[in-house]
Amino acid sequence: MVYAAAALHWTRPEGRWSRAAALLNPEGVFASFGGQVQPTDPAVAESVRAARAPFLESDEVPSSDGTDPDEEVQWPGTELQRSPLFLDVQQSVVKRRLTTSASDHVGYLSTVSAYLQLPQSRGQQAYDEIMRVLPETVEIAADIIVHLARRRSE
Repeated sequence: MVYAAAALHWTRPEGRWSRAAALLNPEGVFASFGGQVQPTDPAVAESVRAARAPFLESDEVPSSDGTDPDEEVQWPGTELQRSPLFLDVQQSVVKRRLTTSASDHVGYLSTVSAYLQLPQSRGQQAYDEIMRVLPETVEIAADIIVHLARRRSE
């Protein structure tokens, strides 16, 4: 099995699937787990968006292949479906609703790609501004999108 969790978008797109397939035996399984984490309260989400705006337009990871967020199958499932190296592509969503402290939520944000790409001082400013607008506890939607695909037999 090859497993990727919320980091697949960091890999080079050219040859991504041939590299993954090369690590698998025929009929081996590729698994990807990821998803966005957002406050469930629309007012809190808007406050966070406004606090983040001077630093980042969005903190979401865009689809590597341009798949619209409203499509039934999401990336990387869309690329796996098009790859001649994989079959039996499946997508499942594990719904999760959690409550966390404001500081833990900001700690999570410090692991998100968009923030990691900011210069350290700008990232800290963003965290400080977001922390300023968050309530003491934050209810979040933290759904996990799971993609599974089996390598074709040779």
